[in-house]
Amino acid sequence: MTEYRAHFDAEIAFVNGGSLRAESFRLDLPSASLSEGEIGELLVRHLGLALVGTVALTNLEILEEAHKGSRGVLPDSGIPGDTPSGAPAAAASQANPRIGHTAERGELVDLSHEIGAGLVTYPGIPVPTITPHLTREASRAHYAPGTEFEIDLITMAGNTGTYLDSPFHRYADGGDLASLSLDTLVDVPAEVFRLTDAAGRGIPAEVFFDRDLSGTAVLLHTGWSRHFGRPEYAHGSPFLTEAGAQHLAGTGVVIVGIDALNIDDTESGGTRPAHSILLAAGIHVVEHLTALDRVPVRGARFTAVPPRVAGFGTFPVRAFARLPEG
Repeated sequence: MTEYRAHFDAEIAFVNGGSLRAESFRLDLPSASLSEGEIGELLVRHLGLALVGTVALTNLEILEEAHKGSRGVLPDSGIPGDTPSGAPAAAASQANPRIGHTAERGELVDLSHEIGAGLVTYPGIPVPTITPHLTREASRAHYAPGTEFEIDLITMAGNTGTYLDSPFHRYADGGDLASLSLDTLVDVPAEVFRLTDAAGRGIPAEVFFDRDLSGTAVLLHTGWSRHFGRPEYAHGSPFLTEAGAQHLAGTGVVIVGIDALNIDDTESGGTRPAHSILLAAGIHVVEHLTALDRVPVRGARFTAVPPRVAGFGTFPVRAFARLPEG
């Protein structure tokens, strides 16, 4: 069997500052047909790098040459997480036995913001109002002495507090909240990316190169939730780039969550590539998370379940993580 190696120079920059250069680097390849981007991803995995911002290769040559050993990053077909771009997350859940399995009980961390009357989640979205339908005082006329109840009405937009977007939120023919499988919402293995010291707002694809993300909930910990409920939350928020969303859609992730204003750049003039790409692939989006600093990088399980509402695209969730025991 013919084996191939790539020869190249490389410059790698990190999202939190700093860089790495390599000259005349040699890297084993699974085939000669890999693109420059795929070779860059293999390089990141081979070196075990995290929080990569960009990978630039120059003087690239692919030669027939015996493998020297690449630290287990060359599976039988292509690069790790090699799922066709746009593959539905439901397919990933069927292929990954971790999803839907009951985890051992560990500490629960609430990742949701509290919802109350007048809460501003996103500027321009109506705030919740809470009014009584039946007060305790009025209920006494309907029940036996000593028995009383309170029944309240809440009026709010689906985009309130910490909420989940289904494909119907973006696409008229997409699945609504009632269509979502619990296997893709409950006890999903969590992969947390620490981005609190990132130098820029946009989260690039290269950040994700060092992990196999198939069947997981990717949680982007930017630290922006510290501004939630205040005017500064609406400006300068971190976001997932189009390339980052495209990469995640191709790896078979189930959920992408962020502790910031939006998964997209709301200051870009109305474009929403991350929503468009992720929801088209059947990947749930959870926005306005909080307390991700309490969730380990690996090992926790993520849950975010909206009510089963037909013909509705987005709704608040009680999102939480179950931490690994020990």
